[in-house]
Amino acid sequence: MSIVDPKAAVIRLPDAEVLQGPANTGRLLLDSSSTGGALSAVRMTLAEGANGAVPHRHTTASELFFLVDGSLQVLAGEDVLTLEAGDLAVVPPNMDHAFAAAPGAPADLLIVVTPGIERFDYFRLLARLQKGEASLEELLESQERFDNHFVDSPTWTKARA
Repeated sequence: MSIVDPKAAVIRLPDAEVLQGPANTGRLLLDSSSTGGALSAVRMTLAEGANGAVPHRHTTASELFFLVDGSLQVLAGEDVLTLEAGDLAVVPPNMDHAFAAAPGAPADLLIVVTPGIERFDYFRLLARLQKGEASLEELLESQERFDNHFVDSPTWTKARA
């Protein structure tokens, strides 16, 4: 009988890849390949009222949102929740969800997707799209690969109006 001594997955904030957008900053912390498939983690900073993610769902993964600072609106099914610093929400598989900084407030949050899939290329694709270096078609074609399926949510549209 052998005992496996697994290594802890660690990333230091200064070593994280940074993706800078006009109203958000993403720090790619740990992807699935670094955690033995357990999870993927990203830290996201949103400017006041900035959108984070449009309505979507994952078919196999839960998504955890931990608000480090600020105020965050989260779509969870047909509910729009407002999280404050220290709050945590978990959206299960197949539940429509989205997130954005609450109106008039910034948001600093940790996002964890579990079980993990390689998601960093998805965030890189979004950054390229914002810069005009990728197309919407390319994003739509990636939905299966990244288990990120876009949906329409009148509830979210109304809340963000």
